[in-house]
Amino acid sequence: MAFDAVTVGSALVDHVYSLSNLPEPDGGAFVRDESRSAGGVAANVATALTRLGRETGVVARVGDDEDGSFVETDLENRGIDATRVRRGDEDSSYCLILRDPDGERMIIAGGDAVPALRLTDADLEYLRRARVVFTSAYAPDEAVSRLVSARRNDDLPPLAFDLAGPLSELDGRGVTRETLDEALSVFDLLVTSEVPVRSYLGVAPREAVEEFRARGVERGAVTRGRDGALLFDDSGVTEIPAFDVPVADTTGAGDAHTAGLIHRWLLGERSAEEAGEFAAAVAALNCGAEGARGGFPTEEDVLDFL
Repeated sequence: MAFDAVTVGSALVDHVYSLSNLPEPDGGAFVRDESRSAGGVAANVATALTRLGRETGVVARVGDDEDGSFVETDLENRGIDATRVRRGDEDSSYCLILRDPDGERMIIAGGDAVPALRLTDADLEYLRRARVVFTSAYAPDEAVSRLVSARRNDDLPPLAFDLAGPLSELDGRGVTRETLDEALSVFDLLVTSEVPVRSYLGVAPREAVEEFRARGVERGAVTRGRDGALLFDDSGVTEIPAFDVPVADTTGAGDAHTAGLIHRWLLGERSAEEAGEFAAAVAALNCGAEGARGGFPTEEDVLDFL
């Protein structure tokens, strides 16, 4: 089987708590509702791409427990190939998602399965069956390093990467600064947002774009929430405004945006402006429903919205 995209990294369980408010330091909040759903950046991006009509697979590690079964079954039920999702002796990874009435959220990660992921030769052979490979900063440094090395040697399809969190959050479980420094010019698409950019480069988004270009990144996007996104490629920098829509939940908006860029920019070979507008619409539609994947649209949904 050939794939449009295979994603590598986190497939886990989201424990979602709807709160009266997001607590301040030394403050508190009240849980008004709670739920469990499947999540994780790699699994979310694969799910969003599948909704957009793409054939996808996931390379991930889960625990040999109830949560691991839940994650694996969810992928299969969504039409995502899960043959390279394997079980380990450690507990499955998870996220605690705290969400306020306005849809803003805090995310706390835990569990040992995702950090224990290591790529095998069989995984790389599987990845070569894809047109695009995606991973994120939440994948273990060892896994990202091996993907970068394979791509540098032309032994892997185009590689998309999401610098999804600040370096302090990644310490001991995700990609390192040293790996990022060496990998930037290898990525075929780099996606990030304001907080990780300030952590990594110490500059604002516009300055970050110029720094990334100077370091050899040929195509990328820096998202800025309600202020939209900055896309850049060899034709220059394109500013894409965000859509003003009612927000139920911002969880998964970044993953939706990344999937939209992969679908239209890497796989669809559209212009930065066209791809950016499409990706902004995918993210906006997902924010209209609760849960990381609650509003992932089809391509028809996006085109109707636009």
